[in-house]
Amino acid sequence: MLHDVQGDILLTKAHAIAHGIAPGEHFDHGLALALHERWPSMAKDYRHYAHQTHPKPGELWTWSGVGPAGADDFRIFNLLTQDGEHTQHAKPGKATEANVNHCLRRLRHELDKGGFKSLALPKLATGVGGLDWARVRPIIAQHLGDLKIPVYLYATYQKGVQAKEPAA
Repeated sequence: MLHDVQGDILLTKAHAIAHGIAPGEHFDHGLALALHERWPSMAKDYRHYAHQTHPKPGELWTWSGVGPAGADDFRIFNLLTQDGEHTQHAKPGKATEANVNHCLRRLRHELDKGGFKSLALPKLATGVGGLDWARVRPIIAQHLGDLKIPVYLYATYQKGVQAKEPAA
């Protein structure tokens, strides 16, 4: 169930957030920066993971922590939608529709395992990633549209405003 909402994704009551990053992500722009500021250990853990595994575009890395609503089983799905290297000084590349497809397929696999009550997504791969939302939203609908859990698409960002997220 896809729900377009307006508000600040950092105030979501969803069980998980998914967002796009680059393999050499520095967590210094947009939502990635906001997530880094809120959960600094996530960025540190990702740097360690990237140093050890050298992730590639199209992959997914999951981080667990305490969520905005206080749940201790909160997840952040980091979708490697952007091209780029995993080196220390690498600049993030642009996102591709192929990478978005691969990431969402992997995300769907994780969600199908169960245990998730809801998911929040920003306008995936449209910021630093540079893709057009009109092309990305149908890809999201293709992969996540028939999920039995609510998927909140934060299509309009409003800082400090909690979105009206319909219950499952």
